[in-house]
Amino acid sequence: PPPPPGKRIEIIKKTITTANQWEIYDAYVEDLERQEKQKEKKKKDDDKDKKAKQVVIDAAPTDEVSRIAKPAQIVERMVNQNTHDEIAQDFKYWEDISDEYKGNEGTLLPLWPFKSDKAKKFTVTAVHFNPKYDDMFAVGHGSYDFLKQSTGLITVYSLKNPSFPEVTYTTESGVMCLDFHPEHPYLIAVGFYDGSVAVYNLREKTNEPSYLSSAKGGKHTDPVWQVCWQENDLDNQLNFFSISSDGRVTSWCLIKNELHYTDIILIRMSGEADLDAEANMQGMGMDLACGTCFDFHKSTDYLFLVGTEEGKIHKCSKHYSSQFLDTYQAHHMAVYAVRWNNFHPRVFASCSADWTVKVWDHNYSEPMFTFDLGCSVGDVVWSPYSATVFGAVTDDGNVFIFDLAQEKYEPICQQSVVQKKKTKVTHLAFNQHYPMIAVGDDRGNAMTLKLSPNLRKCLKEKNYSKENEIAKMEKLLELVREPTAK
Repeated sequence: PPPPPGKRIEIIKKTITTANQWEIYDAYVEDLERQEKQKEKKKKDDDKDKKAKQVVIDAAPTDEVSRIAKPAQIVERMVNQNTHDEIAQDFKYWEDISDEYKGNEGTLLPLWPFKSDKAKKFTVTAVHFNPKYDDMFAVGHGSYDFLKQSTGLITVYSLKNPSFPEVTYTTESGVMCLDFHPEHPYLIAVGFYDGSVAVYNLREKTNEPSYLSSAKGGKHTDPVWQVCWQENDLDNQLNFFSISSDGRVTSWCLIKNELHYTDIILIRMSGEADLDAEANMQGMGMDLACGTCFDFHKSTDYLFLVGTEEGKIHKCSKHYSSQFLDTYQAHHMAVYAVRWNNFHPRVFASCSADWTVKVWDHNYSEPMFTFDLGCSVGDVVWSPYSATVFGAVTDDGNVFIFDLAQEKYEPICQQSVVQKKKTKVTHLAFNQHYPMIAVGDDRGNAMTLKLSPNLRKCLKEKNYSKENEIAKMEKLLELVREPTAK
């Protein structure tokens, strides 16, 4: 039963207390905080529910796709081989019978074109075959025009599927060069227009590089024109070299998840190499020459050549960084490529914007052979099967194949490989196993071409061997060498 009226008045009097303004304010703040906590808790619970639902919804399709990805890839390759069956038959069995009536001249048979919609606006800046998987090659896409710089692209193609790249990487800056690791064929070193270098791992299903240089980590200040993997260092760590327009030849070492750099040489216009950072700061780098290309000797690990924008070629050593071993007044314009011969230890070739390709003996200051191709030469590459065969590409869309053993003054093949006029052929690569080459142009396309029998005669010789190839080149050098030229 309720208390009597008098008792009620006493209870009400006991429960009623006075409250000032601060107590009222604190009560309101506590209540507001309590409400906010409830809202946050409710929001977190809702988010968890949404994520759980999303995982349940997405899990099934992802599992299904991953389950059929490999079979789908095999079926796609089968369909492509049926679609391009004629090309596949030519690749495997075609031999140009007309070579028997052409003397030393040969031809190039177009095989598969490799195109990507993403690469249409780019220039092919690098082509490189995988050292282990003969059917695979990588193409770098960027731009040589500094007014048209944007993003870049790396595409990895296989001869088994010419309709679509196996792997595609989109990069923040234009790709200028790339190189497969000779022992770890899934690693690609890449140089960019903004001066940075990176390493991509084809095994990882991500668009991001595994290693990337930064401004703090010593990246170049100008475009990187060439990268090249080297043998592991003394600590058995992977490393590669890069060359840039800022005049630096730099070694990059892969340590944990970072790239550690060491400047090997600073190329100076004065004809001296220098690593004195203080002197470089005092001169504000104005004396530095622009490096455009380099190549390391096939058997002598420390020896390498550097081409410059001034047209000079410097012979350098990893162990002797204060001065060049030798300097060749090679060309009148920028040197675009310099390559050591794959067989003969003293021979290298160079090409330039001055329209010439030159073959050198590094012990002599004058070239052994000079060829004028009538247009700027973008690339020169020695063949992997002969000491006397090399290829070159020019800005007018032509591919040249030379065999010094067959013809010392003219190419044994000169052929236009572009479909549209004013298309430039930028780069060239020989396949290590098949009698074919891959070329890239300034419209983002790559093309494979098969060499006719006259372009690879040495492979049919009974006494074919590395020693005979060296002797063949040595005989040529003796014919053209002047005793006073050294």
